[in-house]
Formats: sequence, structure tokens, C-alpha cells
Amino acid sequence: MIVVATTDFEVYHGVVNELRDRSVEFTTQEVEEPLPEATTLLVTGPDDEVYPEQLSVDVVRADPEDPRRAVEEALALIRDGEDRVVVGIDPGDRPGVAVLVGDTVVAAFQVPVSEVAAVVERELEDTVDPTVRIGDGARLDGSRIVEDLGDVPLELVDETGTTPYLGTGARGMGDVLAAVNIARRSGERIEGRDITPTKGEIQVIKRRSREQSEGDRTITEGLARRVARGELTMDEALDEHRSDEDGET
Repeated sequence: MIVVATTDFEVYHGVVNELRDRSVEFTTQEVEEPLPEATTLLVTGPDDEVYPEQLSVDVVRADPEDPRRAVEEALALIRDGEDRVVVGIDPGDRPGVAVLVGDTVVAAFQVPVSEVAAVVERELEDTVDPTVRIGDGARLDGSRIVEDLGDVPLELVDETGTTPYLGTGARGMGDVLAAVNIARRSGERIEGRDITPTKGEIQVIKRRSREQSEGDRTITEGLARRVARGELTMDEALDEHRSDEDGET
């Protein structure tokens, strides 16, 4: 665990915000306090005193003008000898999710869109400085996943060519293998995806509503837009459509 202990307000504010942006576990304390047993590294200011009993861990002195560099140095020290955790996501009807440590695939999943965020959260628990990379295809599904993921370091990846040719017996593995390739490809750091659905995407959602209701009903364009924006799940849209229809009779 990283401990931030400094009397310099600019260092404190900058380092804490950088650590939070990266979803890194840390705690803060007064400069003169003993370090907790779980401490792996101390971040302090350029002029703060470091006590002899605190020298059992690595110490990083942060420049108030460049807290990001201090945080990157701290994370590099923590990761020394360890490989970084990267999660790749191939969005779609049944997204593929792959977890890599360095170049090794340690876990893989194919789950409904609604379950992706929970899987990622579970796999990233207690990891240091992870990265999540999501393909730029299946825009509406991808947008919903990004919204569900919340505050994690996220990159949008060009997924062109990430789905491999599948030979005999490999049917159904394409999304997972694409997720592996997405995890291995650097992308553009994003905070979210604001998607305006196209007419074609609206028609896809309406078709899905008919398939999910087993041909019983097709939701309206207005409801389909709300599903596309993540305001409603498909089940909620079908329930609302059913209620509206019952109210008219």
C-alpha cells in the first residue's frame, strides 16, 4: 500500500488526485506518524522530513509542479519484478473479456453486457495501476460498458483485425480471442463515450426487442433510443412498452 505523508498542500492534492485517477490503493497520514505495517512505499514532499523508522520502504519525493511523475515513479517501483494487469474487452451481444498479466492470459470470460463491469471489478480487485482496454466496435454495447465501468483507467482501442480466423472446433472463441488482442494493443485514454445512435442502430435494438420478447412486441423508436443511451435495459423497455399498450386499451 502507498502512504502519502506531506505538509505540502500542493504535493498532497496533486499526488492524491493522480492516485485516485489510477484507482490505486493508498492512505494518507501525518509526516511524523509511524507507517502502517502494510506500507510498501512512502510519497512525501521535497522538503518533508523522513524519519529513520520510515526508511524501511521506498521513498518518493514529489515535485509539487509535477505530481504525475512522482506517482509514475512510485508505481514503477511497486511493479518492479511484476507485470502489469491489463483487461481487454471486445464489446458486442456477448462481450469477450480477457485478463492479462504481462503477456500471459490469466483469465477469460464471455458474459452478457450487463455483467461485464462486475467481472472487471472482481478481476481488478487489489491490483496496482491496472489498465482496461475496450474495442471501438459495437458502439452502443461499448458505450454501455464504459458507463458501467465507472472510474477505471480506460483506453479505446482500434479493434480492426483483432478477431482471428477460427478453425474447426474453435467456434464461439472469437470474441474472447479478440479481447486478448485488444488487451495487447495500446489505445486512446478516454473518460467516457457519448454516442448518438444511428437509424441502423435503432433498428437493431428494435429487432432485438422483438427477438427477446419471442415475437410478442417491438418497442418504439423512442424507447429504443433510451435503451441505446443506457437509460433503460431491454427488459425495462419491454415492460414500459407493455404498460403503455395496456393503458391504451
